[in-house]
Amino acid sequence: MAKLVELRNVYKIYSEGLESEVRALDGVSLTIHKGEFVAIVGQSGSGKSTMMNVLGCLDIPTRGDYYLEGTDVRDLSDKELSRIRNREIGFIFQQYNLIQTLTVLENVELPLIYQGVNFDDRRDMALEALDRVGLSARIKHKPTEMSGGQQQRVAIARAIATKPPIIMADEPTGALDSRTGHEVLEFLQQLNREGTTVILITHDNGIAATARRCVRLTDGRIVEDKVQEVDWY
Repeated sequence: MAKLVELRNVYKIYSEGLESEVRALDGVSLTIHKGEFVAIVGQSGSGKSTMMNVLGCLDIPTRGDYYLEGTDVRDLSDKELSRIRNREIGFIFQQYNLIQTLTVLENVELPLIYQGVNFDDRRDMALEALDRVGLSARIKHKPTEMSGGQQQRVAIARAIATKPPIIMADEPTGALDSRTGHEVLEFLQQLNREGTTVILITHDNGIAATARRCVRLTDGRIVEDKVQEVDWY
């Protein structure tokens, strides 16, 4: 399998050299290949959110190397990083991050607008994504008119509308009841079966156990990296 993500001895240090120095990532090396389903698991303060920010090109390491599909991310300009985030990675967040004043359809179209996709094509792509998550009948609704589970499905549709090779999900079930959370996980598993690389950030060991690979972080260091047997792949 081809390497998709590669961290080499990565540090993310806040207030370096000061008494308040925090090593959010402390010499992390990690390779993720195309088509993997990886859970990055750890408790609050473990460094998992910082790792997501680095992997998602939302933050740059203090030291060390990060290669995304062979490109050294540290060499890229802010504009190039923004383009990579938009084209390569679909983000799903715990709090959905939907724009409340826009309709469901308009929310899903946003990343396509940023990519410069023309009106007809982006409308078709957004409708296709909403159909996949079972929300074709709700396209004119505002997020405030929907349940938490429905809003998370809108967020998933927005993430997959551009057909990115990577889905990065940060605690995607954290605000949902167990049944709805299970549905979200099943959808991520289906995307993975279709070839999408899924990186799931969680504090929940039960959710991490559903991933094909589990990387455990403690105090900014990887303390466990194991392949897991799953019943869905």
